Amino acid sequence: MILLRLYFEFLKIGTFAVGGGMATIPFLQRLAESTGWYTQQLVADMIAISESTPGPIGINMATYVGFTVAGVPGAIIATLGVVTPAVIIVTVVSVYLQKFSESKYVGYVFNGLRPAVTGLIAAALYSVVKLSLLNIDAFSVSGSPLDLFQWMKLLYCALVFLAIRKWKKHPVIYIAISAAVGLALKF
Repeated sequence: MILLRLYFEFLKIGTFAVGGGMATIPFLQRLAESTGWYTQQLVADMIAISESTPGPIGINMATYVGFTVAGVPGAIIATLGVVTPAVIIVTVVSVYLQKFSESKYVGYVFNGLRPAVTGLIAAALYSVVKLSLLNIDAFSVSGSPLDLFQWMKLLYCALVFLAIRKWKKHPVIYIAISAAVGLALKF
C-alpha cells in the first residue's frame, strides 16, 4: 500500500511542479507535513544531497524520499511516479511540436507559467534560507535581530557565493570544499 501511495504522491508532484526540480521543493515540504514520512530538516538535507549528485534535482529528491520511506522499491516507485507526467507530456508535445510552437495561446500559457514558476522557486529558496541561515527559535525568544541569523553560516554562504562569481570553478569543487568545511566546523 505504501508503494502505491508513494507512486501517486510523486505522480502529483511530477504533474504540478512545473519549472524544474526546484519547483518540487514546496510540494516535498507539504508532503512531509501531510504524511510525516520525513522532516523539514531532511528536506534541506535532500536538497544538498540532490544538488551534489548527478541528475535532475527533482528526480534525485523523489528517489531519496522513496528510499527513506520504503527502501529500494520505494526509490524506484517514487522516481517512476515523478517522471511519468514528463514522459507523457514530452511524448505528446513532440508529436505536435510544430503546432504548439506557433500557437499564440501556448505562448500565453508559458508567459503565465513563468512568474508562477519563479514564485515556486522563490518559496523554495526562502525555505532553504530559513532552515540553513536563520535561527527563528532564538530570535523569537530574545527578540534581538542579532539572534535571527546563524552568522557563521551566513558568512560562509556569502564567501561561497563570491567565490563562485569570481572564479567560476566547477560546482563539485565548491561542494567538496563545503562538505569539508561543514565537517571541520561541525556546522
